[in-house]
Amino acid sequence: MIDGKLDYHDCYPEEQLIYQHLLNLVGKESPNQILDRIRALFIEAANYPEPEILPILDKIILSKTANDNFKFFLNKCCHLLVSHWLINPLLHSAITDLASLFKNIPSNFTYAIKINMRSREISRLRELVKLFVNSEQYLILQRFTHLVNNTVAVTNRKDEQPLIILIRRYPYLYQHYLMTANPTTEQKEALKHFQLKVQKKFEIDLLQYVTYKVRRINLLKNTSTTEANRILRPVNNPTLLTDSELYTTLKHFLGKVEHGNTYHELAQQFINYGGKTKNFGSFKEDLYKYLISSVDESYGKKQFNQKLYKYLQNISSQANEQKVNDVLLMKTCCDLLNFLVINHKSSPQHFIFLDLINNQGALPTIGLLLKIVLICHKVKPLLEKKLAILFNHYENSTTNSIGWLVETLEQLNIAFSINFGEIDLSFFKRFC
Repeated sequence: MIDGKLDYHDCYPEEQLIYQHLLNLVGKESPNQILDRIRALFIEAANYPEPEILPILDKIILSKTANDNFKFFLNKCCHLLVSHWLINPLLHSAITDLASLFKNIPSNFTYAIKINMRSREISRLRELVKLFVNSEQYLILQRFTHLVNNTVAVTNRKDEQPLIILIRRYPYLYQHYLMTANPTTEQKEALKHFQLKVQKKFEIDLLQYVTYKVRRINLLKNTSTTEANRILRPVNNPTLLTDSELYTTLKHFLGKVEHGNTYHELAQQFINYGGKTKNFGSFKEDLYKYLISSVDESYGKKQFNQKLYKYLQNISSQANEQKVNDVLLMKTCCDLLNFLVINHKSSPQHFIFLDLINNQGALPTIGLLLKIVLICHKVKPLLEKKLAILFNHYENSTTNSIGWLVETLEQLNIAFSINFGEIDLSFFKRFC
């Protein structure tokens, strides 16, 4: 399936021909050969190995809708290639080279006269490529270069570096931060494959590091530091948290947080009890109590608890006498995430989220969000989307200026791995 969503317009057949042409080539030719083709086709608009392709492209670039549609067409061409290269780490550098191609456009037209006077087509193509380079589509293509660039050594969240270079660390953001509008099936599958691979590696690395630290602690009870260093091969901390912060995070999400219960146990108790409430109005009362037990008492009493209670009461109030069902549960949880994290993509206000973190810390704030997701797993993608909006909002800020966000993202990585991943850290519970 080449088109993720059918969109018939005057050049639709021509676009499909070029998509299929590139799709046939990308599995046969090397990245360098493909990049030479992209340069010849979309930069020079000349000397293309299959000359019959150029008239097809000419119709697209000279169409009346080119100003609006060409950036989407070129974007899809790029992502057909990216999706193929993404699944093979040896081909990742080609993604960076592809994005760079469109930044390095020759400024003169002297050679155009020598190629059958195609200066009109070349001039128009350059105008359209510039529109593409200044579009959101090209911005997402550039984000992929940060995703696949694994050579940047990041060991400290307080370094003066743009947040965007950390995107690889947070696979739960990929689907919303890196996905273009109307993605193809191949694009979705490739990104999902890459996401699962990165997630699995993080979980393995985290398990190995925690195991190493536990073994080291046990060894130091009976032997010297020198001997422990000789016996154990060091393992790197896969997070940007200090060992102390990592221990606190693991303890928080693995251990007992309220009344001798873990977050998972609290959620199960609420599901078992909340599902038996008389009606939706009573359910919201119970939900309020379930949530505020994760809020710092002094902070909650100032204004937050009252705001949360009022917000909850206004959610689908016309249904207060109805029995709770999956639709009401999901809507309520979605609305809560709107209230607690961020409401609108166009105006990413996140005062409440930031205020919660500033006043009670990232861990209990994440715990509050986790409580919502654990009683309604279907809203996890919405939470990830809201976090991706925040990441997008701060992507050019330096990490040392937004340490609160990096810390939150790192701790969410662990919370999601423990509650929704395949990692088994149950042996660590005795340290909680």
